[in-house]
Amino acid sequence: MNPADWQALTQALKLTAQLAGLTTVLLLLVGTPIAWWLAHTRSRLKGAVGAVVALPLVLPPTVIGFYLLLLLGPHGAVGQAMQALGLGLLPFTFTGLVVASVLHSMPFVVQPLQQAFEAIGARPLEVAATLRASPWDRFLTVAVPLARPGFLTAAVLGFAHTVGEFGVVLMIGGNIPGRTQVLSVALYGHVEAQEWTQAHWLAGGMMAFGFGVMWLLYGLHGQRGRALRGLSGAPT
Repeated sequence: MNPADWQALTQALKLTAQLAGLTTVLLLLVGTPIAWWLAHTRSRLKGAVGAVVALPLVLPPTVIGFYLLLLLGPHGAVGQAMQALGLGLLPFTFTGLVVASVLHSMPFVVQPLQQAFEAIGARPLEVAATLRASPWDRFLTVAVPLARPGFLTAAVLGFAHTVGEFGVVLMIGGNIPGRTQVLSVALYGHVEAQEWTQAHWLAGGMMAFGFGVMWLLYGLHGQRGRALRGLSGAPT
């Protein structure tokens, strides 16, 4: 690879890391209350809300990207509102990539958190309530520490899924070097141009990253299982 290729790779890598990091933080902030509500509500809307959250799991990314492009574009409701406020349009910008990534990766953060909150059960929270802990205190001092493996899994999955996104980021961001060209889109560009050496470098690196993520997740689940067996007194 020549210096220009390395510079383009560095830019794509930096942009991907920024996108994945910011998306993960936003997903944890937005997804935690949604997961908590889904884990504890008895509302009839639970099924509908859960289905909306999980929709990216079954829809092609290009479908989500297409409708986001319409919604955020100059003729969409959000796009027109932003223009009326004197703000720029989101398509083909880094901010647009963040919005699309948050929506597309939502189930990969909400579902692990929901499962972690459900696994806690009601008993620890009830005990904390008898000690006059407020709902906020019960959440911060009881639920969050007990759900820590779920938070770790959600953060890793959210970050990794954002790194591997292609269809939705290509639809919303296009392929603008230094602005919206993330690793997956850069790989597509190399393949389209039949630049096989650069494509091999990117694909091999992403394969190694994906393997490392799955190895980490299996390790986290193994540690969680051993901890639960230790708490229950079961033999290890």
